[in-house]
Amino acid sequence: MNNFHKNITFIIVTYRSENIIEKCLKKIPKKCKIIIVENSNDFYLKKKIKKKYPRTKFLINKKNYGYGKANNIGILNTKTKYAFILNPDAILQKNTIFELKKAIKFLLDDFSIISPNSDNNYGYFNKQKKINIIHNLLDVDYVKGFAMLLNLEKINNKKIFDENFFLFLEEIDFCKRIKNLGGKIYIATKSRIGHVGKNSSKDDIKIELCKNWHWMWSLFYFNNKHYGLLIAYKITIFKFLSAIIKIFFNLVFFKKNLFLINKFRLLGLIDAYLGKSSSLRPEKLKL
Repeated sequence: MNNFHKNITFIIVTYRSENIIEKCLKKIPKKCKIIIVENSNDFYLKKKIKKKYPRTKFLINKKNYGYGKANNIGILNTKTKYAFILNPDAILQKNTIFELKKAIKFLLDDFSIISPNSDNNYGYFNKQKKINIIHNLLDVDYVKGFAMLLNLEKINNKKIFDENFFLFLEEIDFCKRIKNLGGKIYIATKSRIGHVGKNSSKDDIKIELCKNWHWMWSLFYFNNKHYGLLIAYKITIFKFLSAIIKIFFNLVFFKKNLFLINKFRLLGLIDAYLGKSSSLRPEKLKL
């Protein structure tokens, strides 16, 4: 544990994230390695970041691979014991790493995933039991993907995220698979992290439409994968009907953006029902 910082590689996936990424990088300890996986083919961002943070390894994808596959690329390039998956809109606090280190030492390194705590991330404390009051650890079923430290020695498969997901629920899917294999997932409640939320990319109607499409696609795919077709239909059918009704009313009242959002939510579900891949990309979207 003396070389704890040197054993961590931060993996940050970016997509049009130049407005937020530097706030994230400023708080990462200098001894930690950093890999940025860039999904928008932004060579200017690479030049800008490398100038200020020369220790950063920058991997630029020729096309937008989404969250899961891009993180898998980062993990495949990680040589350290731990990989810290971090969104560009997540900001480490003064005690984030210190409290994680204390928790890991208490656990004797017996964990697959451990995450810091945030006000807007988990929301199921009432369902969980503190396993140790002094060390403030929660044994949980899943954590959110904006900040999660992976113990790579406990995870044999380097292709960690299911690449059929493009966006949403891929980290929940990963956590579920870890739990099914007997892995341990914790939240270190004293380890705090800031998360702006929905601020990883610049605001853009195409990105918003893409997010709504993929949320619906991923919701059906996740439930079909883990619980079966009938459960997946049961969970999504109301959302399907709701989208149809909202499309009609937004069309009548000339609410263009809301009309488009619900249209894309509907289209995402239709493609999921038909077994099509999560193929929609914001940069290829034509309105």
